[in-house]
Amino acid sequence: MLGPRRRARDLAVLTGSGVDVLVVGGGVTGAGVALDAAARGLTVALCERTDLAAGTSRWSSKLVHGGLRYLAHGELGLARESARERAVLMGVTAPHLVRRLPFLVPDAAGRDVTALAALGGRLGDAVRVSVRGGRRSLPGTSRVPAGEVSRLVPAVRAGRGGVVFWDGQLVDDARLVVALARTAAAYGARVLTGATVTGVDGDRVQLTVDGTATTVRAGVVVNATGVWTQRLAPEVRLVPSRGSHLVLPAALLGSPTAALTVPLPGSRSRYVFALPQDRGLVYLGITDEPVTGPVPDDDPVPSPAEVQQLLATVSQVLDVPLVPGDLVGAYAGLRPLVLPASAGTGPGDATADLSRRHLLRWDGPVLTVVGGKLTTYRAMAADAVDAVVVRLGRGARRSPTARLPLVGAAPAGTLARVDAPARLVRRYGTEAPVVAGLGGGPVVEGRPETLGELRFAVRAEGARSVADLLDRRTRIGLVGAERAAAVDAAASVIRSEG
Repeated sequence: MLGPRRRARDLAVLTGSGVDVLVVGGGVTGAGVALDAAARGLTVALCERTDLAAGTSRWSSKLVHGGLRYLAHGELGLARESARERAVLMGVTAPHLVRRLPFLVPDAAGRDVTALAALGGRLGDAVRVSVRGGRRSLPGTSRVPAGEVSRLVPAVRAGRGGVVFWDGQLVDDARLVVALARTAAAYGARVLTGATVTGVDGDRVQLTVDGTATTVRAGVVVNATGVWTQRLAPEVRLVPSRGSHLVLPAALLGSPTAALTVPLPGSRSRYVFALPQDRGLVYLGITDEPVTGPVPDDDPVPSPAEVQQLLATVSQVLDVPLVPGDLVGAYAGLRPLVLPASAGTGPGDATADLSRRHLLRWDGPVLTVVGGKLTTYRAMAADAVDAVVVRLGRGARRSPTARLPLVGAAPAGTLARVDAPARLVRRYGTEAPVVAGLGGGPVVEGRPETLGELRFAVRAEGARSVADLLDRRTRIGLVGAERAAAVDAAASVIRSEG
């Protein structure tokens, strides 16, 4: 449990005795490293300056995907790694958080487009069945008739068929990060949010926690800060790329049950997706825009050009075009893409074509791990901890995380028997009855989130502020008007539970 008492205890122990590994950054990579290291028996602290999943890890497309785009670029190894890690997430690590999702490429986008999609989908199927656990994880690619297109995405222009391939979808990327951190804590990791690392000098790490400066000892520091990597490792060359999404009422697309998939004009490997979500929303994304200059601490926002690009691309295949006035929200995140050592001094404009391979680099006692993507966080973490074990000269065992379920995880049959509302089971797994028992009243009338979820977030998930509750433990904050309506309830829970 990551509650207030546990945090105070962890801080006291950390400042008194130090750790083998201090991880900087509470996103999916940092949480994954903390879990891997703790599960191997190392003493671990995870320090995050704001909150778990406060940065890039909550602004993804919420997909656990097999890397079709890597096949288009000839990167078979990356595609196999993605397919393998998807199978681990869906089958072992977090089956309660990941579901199968069909992706529809309609003939309305062009028969040459669907022919290419069918070929790519079948290549992806071949990669999937070649990895352990992949054969039964997803259905295969198929052509579908016009009636099936209309059933899957009713807003697509009627009368033509399409191609359907399958991938994985997270119920919420931030929930995956929280589950990783809590599982790491169960293995003994000390998870501290509101803890900013200000410097590293040998084995001494300077921290500011709740405004108070302190120093702790660590054998190794792992820099898992994503687009902020250069603050601890200035020699690492990054090209941040902004990925933007629009939030729309699902009714505008006929409440789809598949992800509508439309290629960007002139591209054979980049698509815009309309991704159906729970609670009657669709996320429309994603862009890939290079970002220059210093990386700000504030959340990025989609540009007007990105909004227009996303709406115009999807509207090509719809009966009724989408317009900016249809939006109920929007979000953007920054990807930490690694610039190859052989590249020039400028980022150029081809971030979409940069490899998603991750980088490991030592700078004294600091190991930076950066790059990759959400789906492959576990493989990145295992590689990082392998390097840490060698550096420390410890005989720690190999990574066990491919066989390690996160808190709440269970096989599908077990999850089906959990005595709690299905929506809670999809978000909390076997812990859903505990959440349900903390109160079923709504946070906002007309929305499904409960006061029990807010209470559980404070008691067990490390939430310490209204923003933690509304923007990360739940995603009420994605729709501005609903966030405003929920602030008072969230503040009340913080006061009563904190």
